[in-house]
Amino acid sequence: MEEQYATHLSDYTSWDQLDHAEDYVVFLENIGEYLTIDETSLSQGELYTIVTNKAAKGNKGCLVAIIKGTDSERVKSILIRKIPLEKRRLVKEVTLDMAASMEQIVTKTFTKATLVTDRFHVQKLAYDAVQQMRIEYRWEAIEQENKEIELSREMGKSFVPNKLENGDTPKQLLARSRYLLFKRKELWSPSQIHRAEILFHLYPHLEQAYNLAQKLGRVYQKVKDKGVAFTKLAQWYDQVEKAGFKSFNTVSRTIQNHYLTILNYFERRSTNAAAESFNAKIKAFRSQFRGVRNVSFFLYRLSKIYA
Repeated sequence: MEEQYATHLSDYTSWDQLDHAEDYVVFLENIGEYLTIDETSLSQGELYTIVTNKAAKGNKGCLVAIIKGTDSERVKSILIRKIPLEKRRLVKEVTLDMAASMEQIVTKTFTKATLVTDRFHVQKLAYDAVQQMRIEYRWEAIEQENKEIELSREMGKSFVPNKLENGDTPKQLLARSRYLLFKRKELWSPSQIHRAEILFHLYPHLEQAYNLAQKLGRVYQKVKDKGVAFTKLAQWYDQVEKAGFKSFNTVSRTIQNHYLTILNYFERRSTNAAAESFNAKIKAFRSQFRGVRNVSFFLYRLSKIYA
């Protein structure tokens, strides 16, 4: 059926982008004032850069371009060549993640646009820093349990694991605390509250790191003024420096290196959620057809729905 559709029932063979579809497809008529840029994988881990128009809300007309690869020079040259300057100058804002290549593409292509770093990518850095500390503690707990097992064998005794008041062993406590460390305290269930009390009693540095991540999230949730956000982030940097956690120092330096585009979020509170949503649609579309055997045909079908 797919072969019949491609060769006879559709206009795929006469598609005006067929000659270069494996490398790029561009729909300049879908250019708008507010765009998103992101990357996704179509097949076998091959990455593509995707530009979408926010105004279309993920429906028909949202797809502006899909270009093979993430090399900034290559993507930039295709966009500049295929989209006229007057069209590119219409773009007022582009939301993106913290990838340097994406920033270079936007800066050189959409010269009048304001760059906005997606808030969720910034917050994820802080959450990842917390999870890194949790994982390090878990490896220590596993190593400690291994030593206790070996000691029990040497003494000819059966090993009895150390159980905490909620029934978890230390390594189970750290493994089962993963999800609660992503959530705000008011969203914890009663069992998660109990688990967190034990966790933070045993690992006070983990509680400190969790609070730092939540404070960064509250800046995004509550602050609506760019100047106030600048002050709040400066105070957060100071708290991170005093805490002295290596992973959070890395997060802090990363945010400082992108602070201009991060602060732009507080002008219109724009996020890259549209791009992430479109990526999810591509994955669902790919799954529905059990993978991508023919990239050009896949992009043709995608363009029929979203371009």
